[in-house]
Amino acid sequence: MNSKTTLYTILTALIMVFSIAGITPSVQAQDNPSTPVFVDAVREEPLSQTMPVIGRLVATQSGVVAARTTGPLGEFRVQVGDRVKKDDVVAVLIKDALESRRELWLAQVAQAKSRVGTSKAQLQLRDQELKRLKSLESSSAFSQAKLDDKQQEVAVMKSTIAEHRAALDVAKANLMLADIDLYNADIRAPYDSVIAVRHTNVGSFVRAGDPVITLIDDTTLEIAADVPTERIPGLTKGVSVNYVLTDNSKTGVATGWASVRAIIPDENPLTRTRSVRFSAELDQGSILAANQSVTVMIPIGAPRDVISVHKDAIINKGGNTLVYIALDGKAVIRPVKLGDAVDGRFEILNGLKIGDLVVVRGNERLRPDQAITFTSPDTAG
Repeated sequence: MNSKTTLYTILTALIMVFSIAGITPSVQAQDNPSTPVFVDAVREEPLSQTMPVIGRLVATQSGVVAARTTGPLGEFRVQVGDRVKKDDVVAVLIKDALESRRELWLAQVAQAKSRVGTSKAQLQLRDQELKRLKSLESSSAFSQAKLDDKQQEVAVMKSTIAEHRAALDVAKANLMLADIDLYNADIRAPYDSVIAVRHTNVGSFVRAGDPVITLIDDTTLEIAADVPTERIPGLTKGVSVNYVLTDNSKTGVATGWASVRAIIPDENPLTRTRSVRFSAELDQGSILAANQSVTVMIPIGAPRDVISVHKDAIINKGGNTLVYIALDGKAVIRPVKLGDAVDGRFEILNGLKIGDLVVVRGNERLRPDQAITFTSPDTAG
């Protein structure tokens, strides 16, 4: 017998002695210490299922600014892409003819006022003469014919004054119109906006109603989406939905909440959809644009309460869905049946109850009924 065989025989005998003496359990305990894990509690929470609908950003204020009076365009003060404030002058018509027309009507007003004044003085004179004739009614010098004539002259003068006053009103109205035309020769932005299009050029003759510029107010954008008709019942005024859009931030994606502002009662017969408008708090620091694509998550059912488990607790083995729960210091394996996804969690249809502590970190190396120590749900990462 060589030395190797002798050593093997001695080791085998020692192991048998240790086993008889009860030393083996303590060795096994040293080989299988408690494993630290992180756990999370099974909880109940609302589930709202949604479907994505592609929408777009639309401007609540946009459109063509037209000329309000007629004349040649003398000056453009803005370029496409310029940002303007409400009442900023964006273009100016040549005002020579408009200013001359105003001066003409200003003179007409002065002339009409003078005629009214002259007529009043003449009426006053006729009234004085009429009073003298009436004072002679009891004398031999009284003439009824002269009295009648003078009364008629007074009536004529009153009519003349009314005519001159009407002419004065006409002149004032025309002067006001001339002032309006002169004011409208300066074409102004009706709201804060960005110049999108210039429809004409300096020197072009424009008439009232001709387009001059197109504006877009990109500070009051809202979301418009064509929603399938069968999903409309889940949308009422004020209902909040989540949206996702691409922006110029570091992440490249912006998310947020929007609320239903209005459902347009007009159905597209080809797509069977209705337009829905959503009010949203959009990040004005981003470069947003009208007609920019945005995805809106539309609810497809009424919210309901479900029991959910953290996604990291799920283990798939041999076609079975399993989790480990912390029970009496051990990792007890449980088969579960999953339902719908709830953000970073899964709905539990069977196998767990509210309050169960499931292992969410360290479960990949566990064995059934292995001793564990765990971090409480409040401190688990």
